[in-house]
Amino acid sequence: MTSYRICERCVMDTSAKEIVFYDDGRCSFCKDFDDRISQEIHKDLPDDFLHKFAEKVKKAGKNNEYDCLIGISGGVDSSYVAYLTKELGLRPLAIHLDNGWNSELSVSNIEKLCDKLDIDLDTTVLDWNEFKDIQQSFLKSSISNVEIPTDHAIWAVLVKTAAKLNIKYIISGSNAATESIMPESWLYTSKDSKVIRSIHKKFGKRKMKSYPFLTIFDYFEKLFVRGIKWVPILNYMDFDKAKAKAFLISEYDWRDYGGKHYESIFTRFFHSYYLMEKFGYDLRRSYSSAEICSGQLSRDKAIEDLNLPSAEAGMLASDLEYVKKKLGFSDLDFDLILRAENRSFDDYPNNYKLWSALARYVRFFRKRITEIHD
Repeated sequence: MTSYRICERCVMDTSAKEIVFYDDGRCSFCKDFDDRISQEIHKDLPDDFLHKFAEKVKKAGKNNEYDCLIGISGGVDSSYVAYLTKELGLRPLAIHLDNGWNSELSVSNIEKLCDKLDIDLDTTVLDWNEFKDIQQSFLKSSISNVEIPTDHAIWAVLVKTAAKLNIKYIISGSNAATESIMPESWLYTSKDSKVIRSIHKKFGKRKMKSYPFLTIFDYFEKLFVRGIKWVPILNYMDFDKAKAKAFLISEYDWRDYGGKHYESIFTRFFHSYYLMEKFGYDLRRSYSSAEICSGQLSRDKAIEDLNLPSAEAGMLASDLEYVKKKLGFSDLDFDLILRAENRSFDDYPNNYKLWSALARYVRFFRKRITEIHD
């Protein structure tokens, strides 16, 4: 059995089975950040880069009611992107996915922000009985990333809406500075619709009639043939999460939700209970490690935070009971899920090899975003 070890630079440890340690004290995750992922954070661009980029977006969408799409969850990253697009003079349409797990706080943040920024909001509500069956299936599958169905649906709705409205730019709040370190063994990609179908086929009871899928063919056709561009705009500026949060609180009465993606009740349960209890994965390690590597957080502060509970005990207990009741699991049912042998996405049919190959092309096309021509 591998003895416990933690990186001397970031806070990733041997709970990530693929971690490798080097003689200089770094681990494979922070080395990868330095060697590859840091290339996605463009801090050395011209001061007028974002304004020139905005002009490209305006030109591409000059004949449309909206010139770009943004996804909005009520969290800090997507909320700041909403502000930024309006600051750049763009005409965004905000897309929100309601999967049945919104917290009151997230709804409040979204409504206040869109109202104050005068942004039109389009909410897609998933069929609850159908989505409930999909979520039940993923919990029964015993893989770690049971958030794949939600994340995939968000991605699919954004891309399909862009295609329908002939919008060429989807401006995203995902960013390398805070999200670029994540073990694949912890969270397999949400883009793989094949793994969703295979897990649901094995464990599901209802037909999937309205759930928004995006296949690899859809991806090629819409992003490469139609030319829809997914732009993680926060990578093209000096994005500081703490400063962005303080700005939103001050200017837009935005309210903090206490943790990464805790604006969703299920996601809060997933991060702070399910992954930690069943797999021993603490996602705070990965997010903190990215912030350490990008210079936004000290390692000492990260370790101090990791020694604190992931959420208040009362909230954890309340979320657990709420999730079991809403998904129709008895105490025994859920105890069996937690005790079942842990599985990998690779235990089910998937398109891992195709997505791995495609990732190289995505990185190539993303680099071209910085090529602004007059």
